[in-house]
Amino acid sequence: MNKTYHQPLGGNAMPRFAGPTTMMRLPAARSAEGLDVGFVGVPLDIGTSNRPGARYGPRQIRAESSLLRPYNMATRAAPFDSLSVSDLGDVAINTFNLQRSIEIIESAYDEIVSHGCIPLSLGGDHTIVLPILRALHRVHGPLGVVHVDAHADVNDTMFGEKIAHGTPFRRIVEEGLVDTRRVVQIGLRGTGYTAEDFDWPREQGFRVVPAEDCWHRSLTPLMQEVRGQLGAGPVYLSFDIDGLDPAFAPGTGTPEIGGLSVVQGLEIVRGCAGLELVGADLVEVAPAYDASGNTALVGANLLFEMLCVLPGVERR
Repeated sequence: MNKTYHQPLGGNAMPRFAGPTTMMRLPAARSAEGLDVGFVGVPLDIGTSNRPGARYGPRQIRAESSLLRPYNMATRAAPFDSLSVSDLGDVAINTFNLQRSIEIIESAYDEIVSHGCIPLSLGGDHTIVLPILRALHRVHGPLGVVHVDAHADVNDTMFGEKIAHGTPFRRIVEEGLVDTRRVVQIGLRGTGYTAEDFDWPREQGFRVVPAEDCWHRSLTPLMQEVRGQLGAGPVYLSFDIDGLDPAFAPGTGTPEIGGLSVVQGLEIVRGCAGLELVGADLVEVAPAYDASGNTALVGANLLFEMLCVLPGVERR
């Protein structure tokens, strides 16, 4: 099949405050057929435990992405010259029913990955990682995961519920969706209810890198170790924007002080180059808590960086 290599609409062809409201002003696609990569919005926040509003994350990330250009000047990645990429729009979640929304998301991603398309997801709260990994597991088997977050998201229940944005990484272990020896959590911090909040993932075999271990240092050496640990095999990158310090990303539902810097976030994503990434997400952007739009701007840039480290991306 001949591929079409779509280019984002440039700022000299159309002012950046105008034009299509897709990710990077790419063409919108109704199907993942023929695509290597699809940006997918999942406007869900009914799994949120504190401040709501991540349902507006995909729309605001797309708006801020109009500032992005197609070439990565730092890494020389030229993703749109080597991959067919489009915006697949939003998953039509059920606003009133979380369990039904999980089923809808899972079905939507089954369809996307059936075409060999790598999904890059715009959240939405972190609940969405569970149905996404269910769909990817059916194609790729147990996955390795790089998880950037202030929180481990391994609660057994929240208000008696098994599915919420603080539970997915316990569920993915219970369901056998991941190889626990190939899971790394970076940026965990803050207060907790018990020591188990961070001990449970270690007991499963996760590598846990608390935020304190990241202070005042480059994370490039860490990511070299992570690449060695994850080795060959499928990997998923899940990036909760609250992994960054609220000084850089205040627009989120559960902010925690003492987090990662934007530069460290870039080092983590760029450090995933060479891994067999089969999908990635950027979640928990809640625009209402950041009038400047900086949080969504950071999210848009991190999603572009994720695109730039996917398998098959050429460098100029």
